[in-house]
Amino acid sequence: MTFRSCPREKEVTELLAQGGWPQACPPDLRAHVTACRSCGDMVLVATAFHAVRTSAAAQANLSSPGALWWRAQLRRRNAAVERVGKPILGAQIFALAVNVMLVVGFLAYEATHGLEWLPWLQQLPQSFTSHIETLWSSALLDPSWSLMVLVPALATLALLGGVAVYLAADRQ
Repeated sequence: MTFRSCPREKEVTELLAQGGWPQACPPDLRAHVTACRSCGDMVLVATAFHAVRTSAAAQANLSSPGALWWRAQLRRRNAAVERVGKPILGAQIFALAVNVMLVVGFLAYEATHGLEWLPWLQQLPQSFTSHIETLWSSALLDPSWSLMVLVPALATLALLGGVAVYLAADRQ
């Protein structure tokens, strides 16, 4: 079996390579392709390959392996952040509950004892200027001075609880 090449085969090959078949084909070349078996087979095979290549390129649009790896790392990191965030939410709820209990306790104490600490608060600057050393010793020994220790302790606890809630909420 011998293959003879057609003299117009080069024209048909260039037209197929440029993507101009059959729109840009002159009528005489089209008539030649229908008459010449070699050129007709070449057009048939080239159009079939072109159709298969375009359908395969449309179907398989895979992203690069680097992008897939990056997405997997991002998912893993997000899952770790979510696992870490659960205990932080518990700490926030605990700190909020402690602060609410402190406020309720302070309001209950003030409701039962009245505002006895207001006159004491007005006398405090005078006591500090005259008797700094005796102030602390009397505060620890005298039960009427126990409010002087209680109020700063409660204020410090409330402040630390608020700071803990703020820092935990700021990280999320």
